[in-house]
Amino acid sequence: MRKKISVIGAGHVGEVTAFKIAENELGDVVLVDIIEDMPIGKGLDMREGGPVGKYDSHIIGSNSYEDTANSDIVVITAGKPRTPGMSRDELVDSNFRIVKPVTEQVAKYSPDSILIIVSNPLDAMAYTAYKVSGFPKNRVVGMAGILDTTRFRAFISMETDVAVESIQALVLGGHGDTMVPIVRYTNISGIPLTQFLPMEKIDSIVERTRKGGGEIVKYLKTGSAYYAPSLAVVEMVDAIVKDKKKILPCAAYLEGEYGIQSLFFGVPVKLGAKGVEEVIEIDLTENEKEAIKSSEAAVRTVTELLKL
Repeated sequence: MRKKISVIGAGHVGEVTAFKIAENELGDVVLVDIIEDMPIGKGLDMREGGPVGKYDSHIIGSNSYEDTANSDIVVITAGKPRTPGMSRDELVDSNFRIVKPVTEQVAKYSPDSILIIVSNPLDAMAYTAYKVSGFPKNRVVGMAGILDTTRFRAFISMETDVAVESIQALVLGGHGDTMVPIVRYTNISGIPLTQFLPMEKIDSIVERTRKGGGEIVKYLKTGSAYYAPSLAVVEMVDAIVKDKKKILPCAAYLEGEYGIQSLFFGVPVKLGAKGVEEVIEIDLTENEKEAIKSSEAAVRTVTELLKL
């Protein structure tokens, strides 16, 4: 039996996520949105593409959470997007009022599911879903570090003219301007990045990575990124459905790891059939530890604004 995967929010991130999950045949998909009939049309369009796309996943769109019942994985993308000049953190109140009732419905109909949170501000919305659902911490995880890392890798590829598959990178911290790309753990086929680029260029890539989402928003003007975020979600779904035990940077609930308590924060985790199966702690330099502390402070400030 195929897994059942629901995607809440049929905007650009939700629709691309749903399509890629179906195209990769990771499970049957339910796409939900409050806009009347819209997700039904999108779901039908995706289903009709199956014969030429060569995928047999069942896809339906719906305006009802009842259709999501007994989902194995639920991806929450619902929320307002950023506009030019807006930080992710400025969305905290408006998106809290969206993510909270969404999570209540998801928990009601799929009490054994794993939740993947995409809504911004990511770390705070993951915390919201965790508290509202009452799920154990391993079954609530935020999509953040994979997106930040893929941007970092893409920018490195642009500068070095090297295949993206050859580039390994790691970005920790909150999903925002205080994220912490770890250059020491970044390499090209095992060769340190500093062998390919001078530190000045690396520093500029690090800064561009931190502002990567804002750069997209600036160009789009009426929305935010969706292709890269959706592909990042699909990598997480793939790891869970296939129990791959992949080590991926995700927003996980920490209880002392990295010296951080009671907060969702971007760290390397082992992602498998049970969700977050292990938080991987790595050695950090004093400078990296300071950067992590600054990022923690920023995430905590936003999380404390939540009316939970």
